[in-house]
This record gives sequence, structure tokens and C-alpha cells, in this order.
Amino acid sequence: MTSRDDRLQRSWDRRAGTYEARMSAAEKRWFGAARPWLCHRATGRTLEVALGTGLNLPHYPAGIDFTGVEWSRSMLAVAARRAADLGFVADLRRGDARDLPFDDASFDTVVMTFSLCGVGDEKRSIDELARVLRPGGLLLLADHVESTSRVVRWLQRLADLVSVPLQGERYCHRPLRQVEAMGFTVEGHVRRNRGLIEQVAARRP
Repeated sequence: MTSRDDRLQRSWDRRAGTYEARMSAAEKRWFGAARPWLCHRATGRTLEVALGTGLNLPHYPAGIDFTGVEWSRSMLAVAARRAADLGFVADLRRGDARDLPFDDASFDTVVMTFSLCGVGDEKRSIDELARVLRPGGLLLLADHVESTSRVVRWLQRLADLVSVPLQGERYCHRPLRQVEAMGFTVEGHVRRNRGLIEQVAARRP
């Protein structure tokens, strides 16, 4: 882990206890609708990467074999409490999206929501999501991405100049491009709020 990784991880640990309160308005307006749209599609052995505080957990169907990984110890602790409160059986562990501790083709479904924007190497992370997904498995992604509005994209690029070095947060990115280039078949796609929010369900060949 680099010194920058260590700094960012400590930052997420500090924010874990107040994260949901601070993000409640954004969750209602921007993020909340994506969670049930994605999670109800999960089947079989399911992995969620960058679990955060576990906001997706209430939306998964019964009967899946669920594993969640999260970089921040403090975020993971919040997610564990949420799983216990829900009676949701889950194998929760620390892990890095860039180097997942699982064998190739281990999961039927892989999920990552509103987190690729903040990982240190997005391409490597998507490669890892694909690696642990079995052939024919389903990749479920949601994130804030570059807008369809030229003016908003320009503002996002300006924001990236500050947010990337300080918090590792990117606004001008489109994970879908890499997923399609890898040969995945897009089975579901929603883009809303001037294209800022993108939801993708894609099948590995």
C-alpha cells in the first residue's frame, strides 16, 4: 500500500460514522434508485466490492450466497452491524478492489456501486471484477459518471483537478466503456440526471 493509499484509507475510516448522515440528501436524489435496480438481479454466489456501510444489503434477494469486501475497517464494521440488524447472512472481509483475494471465476454475480469513482486504478479494478466473475456471470455497476451535458462535463473536469489529488474522487469517467471493450453483453442500462448516474447490468462472455 502506498502512502497515498494509507492516507485515503484513514480518511474513509474517519468518515465511516457520519457518512450516511452526510450523504443522505445525495442518496435520496441521486443514488438510492440504483440500488434495488441492480441488487434484485443478483443470483447465486454474489460478491459486492467496496461494500461501504452496506447500503445495498436490504435490496438483495433471499437465498444468495453473499460475500462483501471493503477497504476501510470502520466502514466494514458499520456494514457488519447492518447485516446483523437485517438478519442478512454475509461473509464480510477487508479487501482491495485492485487485488481481490479470490480465485478466478469464483462468483455468479459481482456488484460495485458508487465506488469505482474513488479507486486508485479503475482499469485494474474492473479487470479484477471480471476475473473473479465466472463465464456467463453478471456484472452489476452503478456510479456517477461524466455527464451528457457539455457544460456539466467541463465543470466535472475542473472538479477532478481538485478532487482526484485530495480524495481520489473522479467525476469524468465511464466504466461502461471498458466493460464493453472486454466483450461483455449489456443486458440492462439506465442513464439519468443529465447522464450523471449510470447503471449497468452486463453479462460476461
